Amino acid sequence: MAEMAPWAANAWYVACTPDEIDAKPLGRQICGERMVFFRPRAGAVAALEDFCPHRGAPLSLGFVEDGDLVCGYHGLAVDCAGRAARMPSQRVSGFPPTRAFPVVERYGFIWVWPGDPALADPAGLPDLPWAESPDWVYAGGLYNIACDYRLMIDNLMDLTHETYVHATSVGQKEIDEAPVETRVEGDEVVTSRLMPNIPAPPLWRQGLIDAGLPGDAPVDRWQVCRFSPPSHVMIDVGVALAGRGGPEADLGDKVFSIVVDFITPETPASHWYFWGAASRNVGRPDLVAARREAQGKVFAEDRAMLERQQRNLDAHPGRRLLKLNIDAGGVHSRRIIDRLIAAEASATSASSAA
Repeated sequence: MAEMAPWAANAWYVACTPDEIDAKPLGRQICGERMVFFRPRAGAVAALEDFCPHRGAPLSLGFVEDGDLVCGYHGLAVDCAGRAARMPSQRVSGFPPTRAFPVVERYGFIWVWPGDPALADPAGLPDLPWAESPDWVYAGGLYNIACDYRLMIDNLMDLTHETYVHATSVGQKEIDEAPVETRVEGDEVVTSRLMPNIPAPPLWRQGLIDAGLPGDAPVDRWQVCRFSPPSHVMIDVGVALAGRGGPEADLGDKVFSIVVDFITPETPASHWYFWGAASRNVGRPDLVAARREAQGKVFAEDRAMLERQQRNLDAHPGRRLLKLNIDAGGVHSRRIIDRLIAAEASATSASSAA
Protein backbone atom coordinates (compact mmCIF):
# COMPACT_ATOMS: atom_id res chain seq x y z
CA MET A 1 0.00 0.00 0.00
CA ALA A 2 1.44 3.38 -1.02
CA GLU A 3 2.39 5.71 1.82
CA MET A 4 0.04 8.65 2.22
CA ALA A 5 1.46 12.04 1.19
CA PRO A 6 2.02 14.41 4.15
CA TRP A 7 -0.07 17.20 2.63
CA ALA A 8 -3.63 17.91 1.55
CA ALA A 9 -3.89 17.97 -2.26
CA ASN A 10 -7.34 19.58 -2.48
CA ALA A 11 -6.23 23.06 -1.53
CA TRP A 12 -4.83 26.27 -2.99
CA TYR A 13 -1.06 26.68 -2.68
CA VAL A 14 1.13 29.58 -3.75
CA ALA A 15 3.14 28.28 -6.71
CA CYS A 16 5.13 31.33 -7.80
CA THR A 17 5.05 35.07 -8.23
CA PRO A 18 3.96 36.69 -11.52
CA ASP A 19 7.44 37.96 -12.35
CA GLU A 20 8.74 34.38 -12.37
CA ILE A 21 6.67 33.52 -15.47
CA ASP A 22 6.72 36.81 -17.36
CA ALA A 23 9.77 35.96 -19.48
CA LYS A 24 9.52 32.20 -19.96
CA PRO A 25 7.82 29.04 -18.64
CA LEU A 26 8.64 28.03 -15.09
CA GLY A 27 9.09 24.44 -13.91
CA ARG A 28 8.32 23.82 -10.25
CA GLN A 29 7.45 20.80 -8.14
CA ILE A 30 4.37 21.34 -5.96
CA CYS A 31 3.06 18.65 -3.58
CA GLY A 32 5.12 16.03 -5.41
CA GLU A 33 3.76 17.05 -8.84
CA ARG A 34 6.13 18.46 -11.46
CA MET A 35 4.32 21.39 -13.04
CA VAL A 36 5.04 24.05 -15.64
CA PHE A 37 3.56 27.53 -15.35
CA PHE A 38 3.30 29.92 -18.29
CA ARG A 39 1.32 32.80 -19.75
CA PRO A 40 -0.62 31.78 -22.88
CA ARG A 41 -1.46 35.47 -23.32
CA ALA A 42 -1.12 38.72 -21.39
CA GLY A 43 -3.00 38.59 -18.11
CA ALA A 44 -3.62 34.84 -18.29
CA VAL A 45 -1.81 31.97 -16.59
CA ALA A 46 -1.82 28.20 -17.12
CA ALA A 47 -0.37 25.21 -15.28
CA LEU A 48 0.31 21.81 -16.84
CA GLU A 49 2.15 18.66 -15.90
CA ASP A 50 5.80 19.29 -16.79
CA PHE A 51 5.90 16.31 -19.16
CA CYS A 52 5.75 16.31 -22.94
CA PRO A 53 3.50 13.47 -24.17
CA HIS A 54 5.83 12.85 -27.12
CA ARG A 55 9.09 11.82 -25.44
CA GLY A 56 8.68 12.87 -21.83
CA ALA A 57 10.89 15.96 -21.95
CA PRO A 58 10.11 18.77 -19.47
CA LEU A 59 7.81 21.26 -21.12
CA SER A 60 9.34 23.95 -18.92
CA LEU A 61 12.42 23.82 -21.18
CA GLY A 62 10.34 25.08 -24.06
CA PHE A 63 8.81 28.43 -25.00
CA VAL A 64 5.45 30.11 -25.60
CA GLU A 65 4.34 30.72 -29.17
CA ASP A 66 0.90 31.94 -30.30
CA GLY A 67 -0.53 31.13 -26.87
CA ASP A 68 0.72 27.53 -26.85
CA LEU A 69 3.60 25.96 -24.94
CA VAL A 70 6.13 24.50 -27.38
CA CYS A 71 8.34 21.64 -26.20
CA GLY A 72 12.01 22.52 -26.53
CA TYR A 73 12.91 18.97 -27.63
CA HIS A 74 10.95 18.27 -30.85
CA GLY A 75 8.53 21.19 -31.09
CA LEU A 76 5.25 19.65 -29.98
CA ALA A 77 2.90 22.50 -29.03
CA VAL A 78 0.21 22.11 -26.35
CA ASP A 79 -2.47 24.63 -25.46
CA CYS A 80 -3.32 25.96 -22.00
CA ALA A 81 -5.71 23.02 -21.44
CA GLY A 82 -2.96 20.50 -22.24
CA ARG A 83 -4.30 19.50 -25.67
CA ALA A 84 -1.75 18.79 -28.40
CA ALA A 85 -2.08 21.66 -30.87
CA ARG A 86 0.53 21.04 -33.56
CA MET A 87 3.97 19.71 -34.36
CA PRO A 88 6.10 20.26 -37.48
CA SER A 89 5.24 17.68 -40.19
CA GLN A 90 3.34 15.48 -37.70
CA ARG A 91 -0.26 14.61 -36.85
CA VAL A 92 -0.78 14.98 -33.12
CA SER A 93 -4.53 15.52 -32.75
CA GLY A 94 -4.91 12.04 -31.27
CA PHE A 95 -2.39 12.61 -28.48
CA PRO A 96 -3.87 12.30 -24.98
CA PRO A 97 -4.04 15.69 -23.23
CA THR A 98 -1.37 16.67 -20.75
CA ARG A 99 -2.76 17.08 -17.25
CA ALA A 100 -3.84 20.65 -16.49
CA PHE A 101 -4.02 22.08 -12.98
CA PRO A 102 -6.49 24.74 -11.81
CA VAL A 103 -4.60 27.99 -11.40
CA VAL A 104 -5.50 31.52 -10.27
CA GLU A 105 -3.58 34.79 -10.18
CA ARG A 106 -4.54 36.90 -7.16
CA TYR A 107 -2.98 39.06 -4.45
CA GLY A 108 0.31 39.24 -6.34
CA PHE A 109 0.77 35.45 -6.38
CA ILE A 110 0.03 32.51 -8.69
CA TRP A 111 -2.04 29.87 -6.85
CA VAL A 112 -2.38 26.24 -7.94
CA TRP A 113 -4.69 23.36 -6.92
CA PRO A 114 -2.78 20.03 -7.08
CA GLY A 115 -5.79 17.84 -6.28
CA ASP A 116 -9.16 17.05 -7.87
CA PRO A 117 -9.92 19.83 -10.40
CA ALA A 118 -13.64 19.41 -9.86
CA LEU A 119 -13.23 20.66 -6.29
CA ALA A 120 -11.17 23.75 -7.13
CA ASP A 121 -13.16 26.87 -6.28
CA PRO A 122 -11.37 30.27 -6.31
CA ALA A 123 -13.77 31.33 -3.55
CA GLY A 124 -11.67 29.11 -1.30
CA LEU A 125 -8.63 31.36 -1.62
CA PRO A 126 -7.72 33.11 1.64
CA ASP A 127 -9.02 36.62 2.24
CA LEU A 128 -6.05 39.03 2.18
CA PRO A 129 -7.45 42.57 2.42
CA TRP A 130 -3.99 44.10 2.85
CA ALA A 131 -3.02 42.79 -0.60
CA GLU A 132 -5.72 44.89 -2.30
CA SER A 133 -5.45 48.11 -0.32
CA PRO A 134 -3.29 51.12 -1.20
CA ASP A 135 -2.92 51.72 2.54
CA TRP A 136 -0.61 48.69 2.73
CA VAL A 137 2.63 47.77 1.02
CA TYR A 138 4.07 44.27 0.70
CA ALA A 139 7.69 43.17 0.29
CA GLY A 140 8.95 39.61 0.32
CA GLY A 141 10.93 36.84 -1.32
CA LEU A 142 11.24 33.09 -1.85
CA TYR A 143 13.44 30.38 -0.37
CA ASN A 144 13.58 26.71 -1.29
CA ILE A 145 14.12 24.97 2.04
CA ALA A 146 15.28 21.39 2.44
CA CYS A 147 12.93 20.31 5.21
CA ASP A 148 9.41 19.00 5.74
CA TYR A 149 7.01 21.94 5.35
CA ARG A 150 5.44 21.11 8.70
CA LEU A 151 8.68 21.95 10.48
CA MET A 152 8.32 25.49 9.15
CA ILE A 153 4.75 25.63 10.47
CA ASP A 154 6.02 24.47 13.88
CA ASN A 155 8.68 27.17 13.73
CA LEU A 156 6.23 29.97 12.93
CA MET A 157 3.58 28.93 15.42
CA ASP A 158 6.10 29.08 18.29
CA LEU A 159 8.17 32.27 18.20
CA THR A 160 10.09 31.38 21.35
CA HIS A 161 12.97 30.48 19.04
CA GLU A 162 13.43 34.17 18.19
CA THR A 163 15.38 34.71 21.41
CA TYR A 164 18.03 32.29 20.19
CA VAL A 165 17.89 32.02 16.38
CA HIS A 166 17.29 35.75 15.82
CA ALA A 167 19.16 37.22 18.79
CA THR A 168 20.53 40.19 16.83
CA SER A 169 17.27 41.27 15.17
CA VAL A 170 13.89 40.42 16.70
CA GLY A 171 14.93 38.18 19.59
CA GLN A 172 14.95 39.16 23.27
CA LYS A 173 14.72 37.36 26.61
CA GLU A 174 11.29 38.84 27.32
CA ILE A 175 9.81 36.48 24.70
CA ASP A 176 10.77 33.51 26.87
CA GLU A 177 9.33 35.16 29.95
CA ALA A 178 5.93 36.05 28.49
CA PRO A 179 3.18 33.39 28.59
CA VAL A 180 1.85 32.13 25.29
CA GLU A 181 -1.85 31.44 24.70
CA THR A 182 -3.16 29.00 22.09
CA ARG A 183 -6.69 28.58 20.82
CA VAL A 184 -8.35 26.68 17.98
CA GLU A 185 -10.97 28.46 15.88
CA GLY A 186 -12.51 25.91 13.55
CA ASP A 187 -9.76 24.97 11.09
CA GLU A 188 -7.48 27.76 12.27
CA VAL A 189 -5.02 27.89 15.15
CA VAL A 190 -4.00 31.11 16.92
CA THR A 191 -1.09 31.58 19.30
CA SER A 192 -0.54 34.95 20.96
CA ARG A 193 2.00 36.55 23.23
CA LEU A 194 1.90 40.03 24.78
CA MET A 195 5.00 41.64 26.28
CA PRO A 196 4.22 44.90 28.11
CA ASN A 197 6.72 47.59 29.05
CA ILE A 198 9.90 46.12 27.60
CA PRO A 199 12.79 47.51 25.52
CA ALA A 200 12.38 47.10 21.77
CA PRO A 201 14.72 44.58 20.08
CA PRO A 202 17.07 45.89 17.34
CA LEU A 203 14.74 45.45 14.34
CA TRP A 204 11.79 47.09 16.07
CA ARG A 205 14.02 49.81 17.54
CA GLN A 206 14.96 50.79 13.99
CA GLY A 207 11.29 50.65 13.04
CA LEU A 208 10.42 53.12 15.77
CA ILE A 209 13.18 55.47 14.64
CA ASP A 210 12.03 55.23 11.00
CA ALA A 211 8.53 56.20 12.16
CA GLY A 212 9.84 59.24 14.02
CA LEU A 213 9.40 57.63 17.45
CA PRO A 214 12.08 57.23 20.14
CA GLY A 215 13.92 53.94 19.61
CA ASP A 216 14.96 53.70 23.26
CA ALA A 217 11.46 54.15 24.70
CA PRO A 218 9.83 51.20 26.50
CA VAL A 219 7.20 49.46 24.38
CA ASP A 220 4.34 47.02 24.55
CA ARG A 221 5.13 44.25 22.06
CA TRP A 222 2.76 41.68 20.59
CA GLN A 223 2.92 38.54 18.43
CA VAL A 224 -0.26 36.85 17.15
CA CYS A 225 0.31 33.85 14.87
CA ARG A 226 -2.57 32.41 12.84
CA PHE A 227 -2.34 29.09 10.98
CA SER A 228 -4.84 28.48 8.18
CA PRO A 229 -4.96 25.30 6.09
CA PRO A 230 -3.43 23.98 4.06
CA SER A 231 -0.18 25.60 5.25
CA HIS A 232 -0.44 29.39 5.57
CA VAL A 233 0.70 31.37 8.61
CA MET A 234 -0.03 35.08 9.08
CA ILE A 235 1.61 36.80 12.04
CA ASP A 236 0.42 40.13 13.42
CA VAL A 237 3.48 41.70 15.06
CA GLY A 238 4.34 45.12 16.36
CA VAL A 239 5.37 47.44 19.15
CA ALA A 240 3.61 50.48 20.61
CA LEU A 241 4.90 53.05 23.04
CA ALA A 242 4.25 51.56 26.48
CA GLY A 243 0.87 52.35 27.95
CA ARG A 244 -0.66 53.59 24.68
CA GLY A 245 -2.87 50.56 24.07
CA GLY A 246 -0.58 47.95 22.50
CA PRO A 247 -2.13 46.60 19.27
CA GLU A 248 -5.02 49.08 19.66
CA ALA A 249 -2.75 52.12 20.00
CA ASP A 250 -3.14 55.09 17.65
CA LEU A 251 -1.21 54.79 14.39
CA GLY A 252 1.17 57.52 15.49
CA ASP A 253 2.18 55.56 18.58
CA LYS A 254 3.08 52.18 17.06
CA VAL A 255 4.85 50.31 14.29
CA PHE A 256 3.47 47.00 13.10
CA SER A 257 3.21 44.57 10.21
CA ILE A 258 1.70 41.30 9.10
CA VAL A 259 4.40 38.71 8.54
CA VAL A 260 3.25 36.68 5.53
CA ASP A 261 4.22 33.01 5.30
CA PHE A 262 2.98 30.87 2.41
CA ILE A 263 4.50 27.42 2.82
CA THR A 264 4.15 25.17 -0.22
CA PRO A 265 5.29 21.52 -0.05
CA GLU A 266 7.68 20.43 -2.78
CA THR A 267 8.59 16.92 -1.60
CA PRO A 268 8.17 15.23 1.81
CA ALA A 269 11.54 16.75 2.78
CA SER A 270 11.48 20.15 1.05
CA HIS A 271 9.22 23.13 0.49
CA TRP A 272 8.88 26.53 -1.15
CA TYR A 273 8.76 29.32 1.41
CA PHE A 274 7.18 32.55 0.19
CA TRP A 275 8.06 35.00 2.95
CA GLY A 276 7.37 38.68 3.36
CA ALA A 277 5.61 41.36 5.34
CA ALA A 278 2.72 43.72 4.75
CA SER A 279 3.05 47.05 6.50
CA ARG A 280 1.38 50.44 6.51
CA ASN A 281 2.16 52.43 3.37
CA VAL A 282 3.93 55.62 4.42
CA GLY A 283 5.20 56.47 0.94
CA ARG A 284 8.80 55.48 1.66
CA PRO A 285 10.06 52.91 -0.89
CA ASP A 286 13.50 53.11 0.72
CA LEU A 287 12.09 51.85 4.01
CA VAL A 288 10.28 49.02 2.23
CA ALA A 289 13.54 47.91 0.59
CA ALA A 290 15.44 48.13 3.87
CA ARG A 291 12.81 46.10 5.70
CA ARG A 292 12.80 43.46 2.99
CA GLU A 293 16.57 43.08 3.30
CA ALA A 294 16.36 42.83 7.09
CA GLN A 295 13.49 40.33 6.95
CA GLY A 296 15.37 38.22 4.40
CA LYS A 297 18.26 37.86 6.82
CA VAL A 298 15.89 36.78 9.61
CA PHE A 299 14.22 34.15 7.43
CA ALA A 300 17.60 32.91 6.23
CA GLU A 301 18.46 32.16 9.86
CA ASP A 302 15.31 30.01 10.10
CA ARG A 303 16.32 28.21 6.92
CA ALA A 304 19.74 27.26 8.30
CA MET A 305 18.24 25.91 11.53
CA LEU A 306 15.40 23.97 9.91
CA GLU A 307 17.57 22.27 7.31
CA ARG A 308 19.93 21.07 10.02
CA GLN A 309 16.92 19.93 12.06
CA GLN A 310 15.67 17.89 9.08
CA ARG A 311 19.04 16.20 8.71
CA ASN A 312 18.99 15.26 12.39
CA LEU A 313 15.48 13.85 12.12
CA ASP A 314 16.43 11.85 9.02
CA ALA A 315 19.39 10.39 10.90
CA HIS A 316 17.19 9.38 13.86
CA PRO A 317 13.78 8.49 12.38
CA GLY A 318 12.58 6.55 15.40
CA ARG A 319 13.55 9.01 18.08
CA ARG A 320 10.66 10.44 20.10
CA LEU A 321 10.53 14.23 20.29
CA LEU A 322 9.38 15.98 23.45
CA LYS A 323 6.49 18.45 23.55
CA LEU A 324 6.05 21.49 25.77
CA ASN A 325 3.27 24.02 26.18
CA ILE A 326 5.02 26.33 23.70
CA ASP A 327 4.54 23.62 21.03
CA ALA A 328 0.74 23.72 21.24
CA GLY A 329 0.29 25.90 18.15
CA GLY A 330 2.26 23.53 15.95
CA VAL A 331 0.64 20.44 17.45
CA HIS A 332 -2.90 21.73 16.78
CA SER A 333 -1.91 22.84 13.27
CA ARG A 334 -0.61 19.37 12.47
CA ARG A 335 -3.82 17.82 13.75
CA ILE A 336 -5.82 19.94 11.32
CA ILE A 337 -3.51 18.95 8.45
CA ASP A 338 -3.79 15.27 9.41
CA ARG A 339 -7.57 15.56 9.51
CA LEU A 340 -7.69 17.06 6.02
CA ILE A 341 -5.38 14.37 4.65
CA ALA A 342 -7.48 11.61 6.25
CA ALA A 343 -10.68 13.10 4.85
CA GLU A 344 -9.20 13.15 1.34
CA ALA A 345 -8.04 9.55 1.68
CA SER A 346 -11.47 8.47 2.88
CA ALA A 347 -13.20 10.24 -0.01
CA THR A 348 -10.80 8.65 -2.50
CA SER A 349 -11.42 5.17 -1.04
CA ALA A 350 -15.18 5.67 -1.15
CA SER A 351 -14.99 6.85 -4.78
CA SER A 352 -12.86 3.86 -5.75
CA ALA A 353 -15.26 1.44 -4.09
CA ALA A 354 -18.32 2.95 -5.76
